[in-house]
Amino acid sequence: MTTAMTTIDAKEKFVELINHIIHTKERVVLTRRGKEVAAIVSLEDLQLLEAIRDKSDLHEAIDAFKEAKNVGTITLEKLKAEIGA
Repeated sequence: MTTAMTTIDAKEKFVELINHIIHTKERVVLTRRGKEVAAIVSLEDLQLLEAIRDKSDLHEAIDAFKEAKNVGTITLEKLKAEIGA
């Protein structure tokens, strides 16, 4: 479940908010002037998000190595020349 709260309310109730998130694992979206600006999540959720990102990064690296093996590579100087740097 996700709850919305203004940044002002979150600041005023910070200790209670953190304790609530720790015990319920609920996600809280913070708003400022009616716009969603941030979220507070449990450490467990953060660790899951980081693991997902790490796995995605690993797959991208493997794909890049496969492409380099199949297509080949170029020197930095040649790349700079191609992009005009």
